[in-house]
Amino acid sequence: AAVSRRPVTDPFDRLTALGSACLAATAGFLVEAAVRGIPVLLDGIFSATAALAARDIAPGAEQWWLAGHRSTEPAQAFALKALGLTPILDLGLRLGEGSGAVQAVPALRAARAVIAEMGLLADLG
Repeated sequence: AAVSRRPVTDPFDRLTALGSACLAATAGFLVEAAVRGIPVLLDGIFSATAALAARDIAPGAEQWWLAGHRSTEPAQAFALKALGLTPILDLGLRLGEGSGAVQAVPALRAARAVIAEMGLLADLG
């Protein structure tokens, strides 16, 4: 049987051909989070790969995602660039298990606190 050399453009066909059930489920979670307006903090290459598929399924969903950290995996940099995401942290991590995203949470909480509690110059006078 001949092997097709055409690119797989349909995101569902791509997930079927190249992905796993876990990747498909993660892409589904990312799509549903975006539909519900729930922000998601991505971690390494696996979540970035799922995010690429999810973005193809639901264009614009990436507005609900943040990149927790820059992994040492070169493919993650390409995925984040394609998604238009800039990592919050760049600590040279390659640990997995969501460790980079977890470390970005305190930075996000601190940024929120600064914005929420910052006075305006107009209030000083």
